[in-house]
Amino acid sequence: MEDIIEIFKGLPILIQIFWGCAIISSLFMLVQLILSLVGVGDAEIDFGGDSIDGLDSSEGTDLFTVKNITNFFVGFGWGGVSFASVIKAEWLLLVAAIACGCLFVALFVYIFKQLMKIEGNNAIDIEAGVGLVAEVYLRIPASRSGKGKVQVSLGGSLREVAAITDDLEEIPTGSSVVILKKVGEDTLLVSKEIK
Repeated sequence: MEDIIEIFKGLPILIQIFWGCAIISSLFMLVQLILSLVGVGDAEIDFGGDSIDGLDSSEGTDLFTVKNITNFFVGFGWGGVSFASVIKAEWLLLVAAIACGCLFVALFVYIFKQLMKIEGNNAIDIEAGVGLVAEVYLRIPASRSGKGKVQVSLGGSLREVAAITDDLEEIPTGSSVVILKKVGEDTLLVSKEIK
């Protein structure tokens, strides 16, 4: 172990940064995967608005989510490590690593959109969720000022469904809500559960 630490200390700072990003983000991605597989779910971070660059949060494609930030650093770190022996100019290596990070995010957003289309083709009528209690997955802005997401068990599986509320206060991630009715094709009207 001491030999590995000495080798790491002997690397240029930029390569140390690439290795650090690659290892830490890969471990974080592994934890996210394990949590998803065991059904615990993983938190998404929504930094403000409901859409970024035309990507609607109801489609699950916000750019600034924990998953996408993790994907960026996985691509950035491993891209930098991979190209370090080929690209000698540090500024060019940094550009290549950033490009790899952006490519990873774009690839995962594309894959997610394709999976959502498949899921949409095998959709369960979300109206069956009316009256059920759901958990807020992405915060729901107050007074129908935007969409969030809830997780609800429908047809024997956990589903993520777009949600709005008439409540006067925003409903934060992790809150329990009651599903009041279906609004539109793929959106639920919810209200914070009173305990």
